[in-house]
Amino acid sequence: MTPGILLRYLQEQNRPYSAQDVFGNLQREHGLGKAAVVKALEQLAQQGRIREKTYGKQKIYFADQDQFDTVSDADLHGLDAKIAALTAKVQSLQQSCRHMEAELKELTSALTTPEMQREIQELRKECACYTERLKNIKAATNHVTPEEKEKVYSERQKYCKEWRKRKRMQAGPSIATAHLKPGALFVRQQSCVMQSLKGTPRARSSSLKKLG
Repeated sequence: MTPGILLRYLQEQNRPYSAQDVFGNLQREHGLGKAAVVKALEQLAQQGRIREKTYGKQKIYFADQDQFDTVSDADLHGLDAKIAALTAKVQSLQQSCRHMEAELKELTSALTTPEMQREIQELRKECACYTERLKNIKAATNHVTPEEKEKVYSERQKYCKEWRKRKRMQAGPSIATAHLKPGALFVRQQSCVMQSLKGTPRARSSSLKKLG
């Protein structure tokens, strides 16, 4: 069975193949093993049903050309023209296939008619809700004018400034004297201490001694 398959294939293709090429081309369709393909090709060559050529370590097999009719130059030119026309047709069909594949991909990713209708309904409901909200906003009478907004903003800035000022005053000498030099800071600390002791009995005694 294998020799018959190989002989028919080589005669139909009428071009040289190595055993590996024949095995690769027919293995998927006929499930042939490589050893069986090599053995069948060698058997066909020994029987003279195909031709064999050796190039280095590789053998090439092809159909016996004596079984084919002699082709004139005119026939060869006609075949070349036919091949060129078929090649152009194949390229045109391939381009059409690419266009159709791109169109199919676009259609597959697009929404179906029922999905589009549902989305339109959802959008209409959403637009109706927004329209109602806008109507209510326009009908309201408690709108804030730009002048009122500016007044509120100015008052807020004023209160924030006052709050920061009081915060710094409540923080004590540590923040108020942070910018002083070490000597000036020491004098300021002494002044604070004397101010805190002012009015105590010891402070009055010390003042009396200075007056005496």
